[in-house]
This record gives sequence, structure tokens and C-alpha cells, in this order.
Amino acid sequence: MSTETPLRRSRLRWIPVRSGRSKVVAGLTALVVPLAAMVGLASPAAAAASATATYTKKSDWGSGFEGQWTVKNTGTTALSSWTIEWDFPAGTAAGSAWDANLTKSGNHYTAKNLAWNGNVAPGASISFGFNGTGSGSGSPTGCKLNGASCDGGPEVPGDNPPSAPGTPTTSDVTNTSVKLSWSAATDDKGVKNYDVLRDGAKVATVTGTTYTNTGLTAGTDYSYAVQARDTADQTGPVSGSVSVHTTGGGGEQPGGDKVNLGYFTNWGVYGRNYHVKNLVTSGSAAKITHINYAFGNVQNGKCTIGDSYADYEKAYTADQSVDGVADTWDQPLRGNFNQLRKLKAKYPHIKILWSFGGWTWSGGFGQAVQNPAAFAQSCYDLVEDPRWADVFDGIDLDWEYPNACGLTCDTSGPAALKTMADAMRAKFGTKNLVTAAITADGSDGGKIDAADYGGASQSFDWYNVMTYDFFGAWAAKGPTAPHSPLTPYAGIPQAGFSSSEAIAKLKAKGVPAKKLLLGIGFYGRGWTGVTQSAPGGTATGAAPGTYEAGNEDYKVLKNTCPSTGTIAGTAYAHCGSNWWSYDTPATIGTKMTWAKNQGLGGAFFWEFSGDTANGELVTAMDSGLK
Repeated sequence: MSTETPLRRSRLRWIPVRSGRSKVVAGLTALVVPLAAMVGLASPAAAAASATATYTKKSDWGSGFEGQWTVKNTGTTALSSWTIEWDFPAGTAAGSAWDANLTKSGNHYTAKNLAWNGNVAPGASISFGFNGTGSGSGSPTGCKLNGASCDGGPEVPGDNPPSAPGTPTTSDVTNTSVKLSWSAATDDKGVKNYDVLRDGAKVATVTGTTYTNTGLTAGTDYSYAVQARDTADQTGPVSGSVSVHTTGGGGEQPGGDKVNLGYFTNWGVYGRNYHVKNLVTSGSAAKITHINYAFGNVQNGKCTIGDSYADYEKAYTADQSVDGVADTWDQPLRGNFNQLRKLKAKYPHIKILWSFGGWTWSGGFGQAVQNPAAFAQSCYDLVEDPRWADVFDGIDLDWEYPNACGLTCDTSGPAALKTMADAMRAKFGTKNLVTAAITADGSDGGKIDAADYGGASQSFDWYNVMTYDFFGAWAAKGPTAPHSPLTPYAGIPQAGFSSSEAIAKLKAKGVPAKKLLLGIGFYGRGWTGVTQSAPGGTATGAAPGTYEAGNEDYKVLKNTCPSTGTIAGTAYAHCGSNWWSYDTPATIGTKMTWAKNQGLGGAFFWEFSGDTANGELVTAMDSGLK
């Protein structure tokens, strides 16, 4: 996206040293299984007649799922400990768990409380979760809580519990209600009724196979499942779960009906000290629609992790965290991914895509597209990894550039981009977003002409057209020119190097206007040794920058080198011997109006940390797109 070199730590990173507690716990866990095998399981600590255990499938991403058990004390005395046992059918398995010690023998699972959550007061509940593999359609059977039935009573000898009902379907969704329907369960003595579970808690018991839940909140996500009861009041396994989002709520969508997307860089958490929480404190989270998380790498024909420490290992303190809750050393997911998960919980309108490639890591695309199906599979497996599948809503592919030169030169041929796009869409399906960041070189015979952007657009949801970095101090002696001109102007150093010319060429190649997003840089490009204020002057080299010569954030330039003029819809500044060009809230407003008049799908920017602490550039984009 930007040619700024990512700030990366050496491989000799600071790794948090866990306390001796982790080693002790690991040792005890290793001793528990053989000991139990020799002497048998201990007696239940409390009778299950005073407690229930309920299973809910919290999410399902096809190849895996997140399951949750909730223990509720329905009695009058406290539980001092709890143990849940259940079986999964073949093809369904539980993996890593949190808030419980989970062991297995074949398809039989046993979950025991940890030291801190075994005591459950009367009327209270505790929950623990786990990541599962398989389709997730298999429901647990044979549930035992502290050795007895999970529904709070003993099983009836000679009377089997009912089967799982069918997964509910939803209809007639409104701001405040939803209708649920499901196929009937079966039972050897007969089904009496069904418990309807919303987010794991029972909200109704009905005799039929439909139920309308009212009194809901507009614009809110809910999860539903059902459970059958037989004539002896035994409950069977819980059905699969279905998610529903009620209509309305949330006020006006950021950007109206337009996309307002920003790139968040994983290396920004280092020298820039920019974290997901900054999206909240700046007010930007409420004004964007999408985030591209940059970058994952492309290596050996596959999508791979870009920076594991920043992505999912870094522990956040309470003051750094989106929700004010500190990470713990043993939680299953930390880092930016966990913070993005918390951001989505707070701002459910935001969609997040994982972006792969970029200026530095585009060299791997050529090899990857030689086997597009395998490449797409690798990307899907990584994006949909059970540890973070709920964080991402799709994938963004930043190939700089197909069949052309960027940091390296590619010779994959004009059809390679379409081949990759088609494979990605086939794998990710229609429920995930598949997008691409592309060149804005509209010159005759330039980079847009080098690949089939029109054909590939049929499989992409949209293109992020990088309408910036047209000119910069890589031409050390100038002439000075705005790096993000909206339109051509007299004396522009290169024909075809403007936003309007790039958009026009892409439209002419058959890309629908609604699939084009206009790019905005939240930074400036600059030269030094410049005496002429207007564009077109000579220079001696790149102007000094905080992280890279010739590049500086808007939040710095607005104070150190304020705008002295505008040209071609963007601003420039001459201060001392330095000359910079960058976008301001005013020029962004002009560009957003132009984008709307062109029928574009919206706009995007590189990247969040260049904005001011109160997000004035994001605000200008949001206002301009409405």
C-alpha cells in the first residue's frame, strides 16, 4: 500500500516469561490422567439434582466451531466443584478449552472446573468454552453433570432421552422479533415439549415446532437453539444453533451506503505505538465500515502469518485494551486479533478483512497463482483458523503488481489476476468478502493495461484503487508534484497518473463503478532543497520524515508544514526548503463528492495511524460519503 518500510522487531523478541504456576499446573495435569486410570474417578462432589448443564454452539465456520457449556446451580446450597461428561459423534471433536480442564478418551469428553471457578452459588451460573473441529453439526450426547443427568434429574431406567431437534431456521425478522421453526425430535416414549434457548439461556418452553421470540433489541445479534423434553421430562441433546441479526438500530450507517475502509498495520503497535483501542478513542470506529488488517505474507505458494507476536501473541494491559480488560497469559487468543474481536463486539457494524501481500510481500504471488486452488485453500484455512475465524469477514489481496513491476517484477501473464480471483471466490464463497488492492497507473501501456482487471472484477467484491504515490522523492531532483492528484493538470510529470484517469480506464475495461473505491493517503510525500512554492520545482533529495525520508504523517504535517495551496484536488505545502503534498479534510471532502458523482462504491485510506488523535481525516471521509 504505502512504500514505508514496516517496522519489525528482530527475531530476538521480548517473550513474556510465565510464572512457575504454569509449569506446576502442566505437571499436575500430566499426573491426573494416569492416576485416574489406576484408582477410578472420584465420587461426584455434589448431586446434579440441584444443577443443570446446557450446551450452546456459539459460532460455526464450516470446518470448525466454538462450543460453550453453562453450569447453573438450581439448588439452595453452593456447588463446591463440577464435572461435565459428554460424547461427540464421529467427525466432531473438541480441541483447546478455556476456563475448564478438558480431557478425552475416544469420543468421550470430561471437563472439570479450575481452582477458581468450581464454587457456584445458588442461582448462579458459570460457563466454559472450547474450539471444535469438524462440521459442528454433531451435538453432544450422554451428558452427565457430577455423575447424573445434565437436565437436573436422574435418567429414567428403560426410557431413553429424546434426540436432538433440527437446527432452527429463522423468518419474519423485524426490529424486535424473530420466528423460529425446526424439525421434530424423536423419542421412544414420546416428545412432550421443547425448550427454546437464546444465547444459551432458556427463554420459552413450547409444545409445537415453531416459536416467535418478541421483545428483542433492534440491530442486535442473537443465537438460538432448541432442546426436546420427553414425557418423563428428560432432555435430549441441544440442536445446532442459528444466528440472527434483528433489523434497524444503530442510527445512520457510517458513510451512508458507501464503503469507508481503513488499513490497520500490524507493525504499527511497535514504534508508532498505535493500537486497536486508538480506533475507539479517536472516534474513528463509529465512522468506518470496514478494516483491512495488514499484512499477512505470501510464501511458498501459501498465505502465511505476517507477525505472530503482533497478530495474536502480544499481551495487552487493561489500559491498552478496547474493553478495559487485561489479557491473561493463558487465554487462547491475544494480540491484535483479540483486540479486533473486542472492537467488533463494541461496533458490530464493522467488517474486517485480512490483507495479504503489500509492497514488501508481493513477490510470492507469482508462485502462488501457479496452483490457484491450493493457494486459495491455504488462505481460507488461515483466515478461517478456529482461533480467530470470528474476527474476519473475508480476505483482501494486495498484489503489487500482476504481470508488472513493483519491488520485484512479475511475469505471470495478463490472465493470472482473474485466475486467482476466481479461485478465491470459489473457495471463500458468497458469504465472505474477497477484495483486492490494485494499481492506479492509468498511463497507456501501464500497469492497468498489464492484467485483466475487468475480468477479475467479476469475482471481487471491490477494488481498492491505490490513487496515491503517483509522485515522490524517489525522483530525488523532482519535479515536485502532488502524490495524489485527483485530476490531470498542466505540467503534470506523467500522463495517466491521476485518480480520475485511473478510474476512467478501469471503467472502460468493464469494472463496475460500484466495485471501485477511491484511495486516500493519510500521509504526505516531500522533497528538500526546494525554492519554488508551486509544483514543478527542482529539489536535492527527500525531505526528512519521522520513519522514512520523503514520507510523513498528516498529523505531523498539518502543524509543521501547513498547506500553502491546492492543485488538482489535493494540497501542497512549502515550508523553508521542504515541499510536501498531502490531503486535508477540505481536499478529502472534494474527493468524496467526486467519488459519489462517479457512482463509486466508496473510499479507503492508508492508514489509521497517520490521522490526528481525534480522527479528523476519517471524519472528513465519513461526512463526505453521506
